[in-house]
Amino acid sequence: MRKSVPAAAAALILVLLGVPSGARAAAVFVELNPSTVPAGDELSIRASCEDNLKAATVTAEPIGSVTVSPEFGFLTATVRVPADTEPGDYPVALRCQEGGAATTTLHVVAGVEPSRGPATGGGGTAGGATGSVLIGGGLLAVLAGLGLGVVSLRRRRLG
Repeated sequence: MRKSVPAAAAALILVLLGVPSGARAAAVFVELNPSTVPAGDELSIRASCEDNLKAATVTAEPIGSVTVSPEFGFLTATVRVPADTEPGDYPVALRCQEGGAATTTLHVVAGVEPSRGPATGGGGTAGGATGSVLIGGGLLAVLAGLGLGVVSLRRRRLG
């Protein structure tokens, strides 16, 4: 109990002196979720300024200028990357009303649609003569197992 008194006193002194906490040290940032998207997809922007009660502006070449608004303690917006955007890396810049700024990168990739799934086969696709041989072999193995079980039970009783 004595060890907690100096720790509590130190914490009280830090609070009274106004030393910034870890949460306030990195107050200005901008994030994209996902940061890599095919052209035509949506992405979410989450940002933070010194004062998250005022809207800020996020700009990037493919999405233009977007206003991020206060929501749940952050500045957020959802945008769609235009379908005709060329693949590449685009800088994204946040400008806060108080003068703060942050940057990140948007990665746009080519949207490739597969024509069909790979031909990997599977148990449900077995057909023809192979399927009936497998089913017959399985039935024979089950019958042989039952026959051995009956024989072993009879031997126990006899001897």
